[in-house]
Amino acid sequence: MVDWRLYEPLINFARKRSMWIVAFCTGCGGIEMPPLMTSRYDLERFGMMPNPAPRMADLFLITGYVTPKTLKRIIITYEMQPDPKYVLAHGSCPLNGGIYWDAYNAIKHLDKYIPVDVAIAGCMPRPEAVMDGIKKIMELIETGKADGWKRYKENYEYYKKNQDELFGEGWRERTARRWIPWLMNKRKEIGGGEE
Repeated sequence: MVDWRLYEPLINFARKRSMWIVAFCTGCGGIEMPPLMTSRYDLERFGMMPNPAPRMADLFLITGYVTPKTLKRIIITYEMQPDPKYVLAHGSCPLNGGIYWDAYNAIKHLDKYIPVDVAIAGCMPRPEAVMDGIKKIMELIETGKADGWKRYKENYEYYKKNQDELFGEGWRERTARRWIPWLMNKRKEIGGGEE
């Protein structure tokens, strides 16, 4: 029988050097993402690339302010990602509301709803700060300390309670009931559904 824990350091090294990013650009933080991929910062040299599909992404970047409407999509996207998954909150808004600290519809503490592994403060953080945050998350992955996805499983009741307090109990089912008929109609239009 093979003890896979022996290979954990090697797996974590490979994991930190092959991350795919799904970015949820909810506000002004999205403008800092394109420079990271250009030749000056070249995020791909770290083995990272943007990916629009959450089912294949490792790193979830949340950039900018978060409202309750977008928080629903953030939670659903986070839960779609395979384990292990990591969250990087980008800018002051996901941390404490930023310039919207007194707005009724701005989420003040994203980490009450999903775990945040690394948070980058600033309004808006420059690409250098984002690179520092990405290096920090790579360091946490290599040492095995980026464990937000484990905390989410272990403390799911805490996160679910906070989500239900904000959206009301059964919000996932209500959201699914709204979207499933639309998806089925689209499937029929494309020709993939039964008549």
